[in-house]
Amino acid sequence: MSAGLEVRDLSAGYGAREVLSGLSLPLLPPGTLAAVVGANAAGKSTLLKALAGLRPAQGEVLLDGEDLGRLDLGRRLARVGYLPQLLPQGTALVVYEAVLSALRASRRELAAGDAEAAVERVFDSLSLRPLALRRLDELSGGQRQMVGLAQTMVRDPRLLLLDEPTSALDLRWQLHVLETVRDLTRRHAAVGLIAIHDLNLALRFCDRVIVLGDGCLLAAGAPDEVFDAAVLRRAYGVEGRVERCSLGYRVVLVDRTLETAP
Repeated sequence: MSAGLEVRDLSAGYGAREVLSGLSLPLLPPGTLAAVVGANAAGKSTLLKALAGLRPAQGEVLLDGEDLGRLDLGRRLARVGYLPQLLPQGTALVVYEAVLSALRASRRELAAGDAEAAVERVFDSLSLRPLALRRLDELSGGQRQMVGLAQTMVRDPRLLLLDEPTSALDLRWQLHVLETVRDLTRRHAAVGLIAIHDLNLALRFCDRVIVLGDGCLLAAGAPDEVFDAAVLRRAYGVEGRVERCSLGYRVVLVDRTLETAP
């Protein structure tokens, strides 16, 4: 039995429209944070929804050797955490109540003290204590995105699926969130997949990169091995290059668009 995440021959879509066709991914071992990148409509969100069990799919999704497709909803919820692009709706609940409720919904076996301790830990890791007693309908979009992330992380899932978790955040919070998610996956030997548009953040924080295009896998592997001018042309329809900045980080520089987009 292999530890980590394996995806074999996965196909998924919406009704008669197939978005992903026969997609297989290299094994993602425990402690891995992987970026899922590609042009708009490449299938990033569809992949995460299929892994979360929110879209009908064919193929195998194995987590630590266990086929997630064969689990009932309760067991799957306990093992998989999913953060959608849509922000949590504004309600009269305060942030602490919203995060605790999300934990209770999937981890009913936890004693009250253990549940409260889990909420305290995630508040500390995400620096959310100043928001704990604020109502959701009083928060900005970025703050609600942080609450949604807390609702996902508090469950301590084995597989963490985050769909554009930094889209509503400013620069400081983008760095903080990705540092926290990377540290969490390593510390808990979990597997994390992040759909993300910012290639430079993907290069900096992720252990693996999965490049999607035309419903299939274009490239997958370590960031240093995956990103080059050819992948940028094929995935995004741009002429670009990958260079190192003065601090040693790899950065993507785009020179121009091509006449024919992917």
